[in-house]
Amino acid sequence: MKRGLLIVISGPSGVGKGTVRDKFMNDPELNIAYSISMTSRKMRASEKEGIDYYFVTREQFEEAVRNGELLEWTEFVGNYYGTPLANVEKLRNEGKNVLLEIEVEGAMNVKEKCPDAVTIFITPPSMEELERRIRGRRTEPEEIVQQRLAKAAREMGMVNQYKYIVCNDDAQEATDLIKVIIKHHMAQQENID
Repeated sequence: MKRGLLIVISGPSGVGKGTVRDKFMNDPELNIAYSISMTSRKMRASEKEGIDYYFVTREQFEEAVRNGELLEWTEFVGNYYGTPLANVEKLRNEGKNVLLEIEVEGAMNVKEKCPDAVTIFITPPSMEELERRIRGRRTEPEEIVQQRLAKAAREMGMVNQYKYIVCNDDAQEATDLIKVIIKHHMAQQENID
């Protein structure tokens, strides 16, 4: 059985990563499994253990870090988030193409540990459009909006670290392009043997 691909998608908050992901996630031709992250934050009422996240204590997370059990991890707003390595390896060894939707910092760590990862950065058509999308949510105070915009500007400076850059001006076009990228790498994988 062919080992599955490791696909990393990143991009600034508000760029539409989730919208694009939802459009190709269940395409049977792509054979994708979504990697579930581990976090030390509290579970929200709408979330389910093992579906949205693996919820653990700070101590359990720190032990996983010490034991080298995470492919990548970060701390954000006082909580840890990371990708359990064993699950990614299990799925890839089963021939599944594993999708990680992670922050730029995590993507750089994955790229270092897994040089074969297919890295895709989703960009907005412009920073003005990104700001319009973030503000359009109307879910956060101005201070958080400004933090997100500043972080987006820093992340946009990292696009050259990714193998592919996809502009999300139109969600369907971005989805179609990502599907072409994944299928291209699947075909390359087939030709290895």
